Amino acid sequence: VLLVTVSFFLLIKDFLLACFWAIILAVVFDPTYQRFRQYYRNSDKLSLFLTMLLIILVFIIPLSTITLMVTAESTDYYNKIQSGEINPQLYFQETLALLPGFPHIQGISVEQISSAIGKAFEQAVRYIAQQVPALTQNLLNLIVQVALAFYILFFLLRDGHQLMRKFISLIPIGDRIETELFERFTSVARATVKGGLIVAVIQGCIGGLLFWFVGIPAAFLWGMVMIILSLLPIGSALVWAPAAIILFLQGQTLKAVIVLTVGVLAIGLIDNFLRPRLIGKDSKMSDYLVMVSTLGGLAWFSLTGFVLGPIIAALFVTCWEILGKNSQVN
Repeated sequence: VLLVTVSFFLLIKDFLLACFWAIILAVVFDPTYQRFRQYYRNSDKLSLFLTMLLIILVFIIPLSTITLMVTAESTDYYNKIQSGEINPQLYFQETLALLPGFPHIQGISVEQISSAIGKAFEQAVRYIAQQVPALTQNLLNLIVQVALAFYILFFLLRDGHQLMRKFISLIPIGDRIETELFERFTSVARATVKGGLIVAVIQGCIGGLLFWFVGIPAAFLWGMVMIILSLLPIGSALVWAPAAIILFLQGQTLKAVIVLTVGVLAIGLIDNFLRPRLIGKDSKMSDYLVMVSTLGGLAWFSLTGFVLGPIIAALFVTCWEILGKNSQVN
């Protein structure tokens, strides 16, 4: 059994990512599908169609638009840096020079600090811009992966509960333990996607529009950075708070007040307002565990790690809790 199982996963290893996202989307949108089924009792096909259409409207179209906009803006910004129209090092140098008593810190000059920050920023923009040819070359593979994910998603939505019952009956661990693991998996998946990704996108969009309104360059790129940081317990304040300070130091007090006000009242509070409503009764993990597992997931699985990292951490904690309970009983 082990040999055949390993062989099967090696056989489909190039499509495991599509399978994973099909499972995650099925878990997240299964309650929506069930509501459609209750409303359209005589047509399961219509319920499936409406659920799939909703997923396309919520994820596929916005994600495609964001990807195109990020690549276009990063390429344009990188070209301006290359031509000398924008000089990040000079910008950071002028900003740091505005700080009182900041000519040197333990022998490190403003020029050295600004040069290091400017080069790091330039390398980040260059990396994003250089991904455009790779995206073009892998476009066919991406289309195949998305099509396969939606194909699998269709059957998971339709037969998901039946498949789960079959897995529980086949896996020789114990129905109670298997049910607890499945419930933990679904709760963390929903919490990560609904309470994490959706809230992060909303916060990043508000932050990007805010930066565009006050005239901060590369507003869309900064919005994407805020989306990424919002997925972590660190939060997007690491972007908009320094921006408000820099604007204040540059004498642009009104813009600094606008950024600070929107950051605190809109971006900062939206997490406390939306996240509990989106997560509902789904279980949470401690902030430090979410932080470590998300960063580890990013390093190990790239973008998929935003979801897969916390899921692995949650299953790790659950397995040890079950082991501890069984040990006490025995």
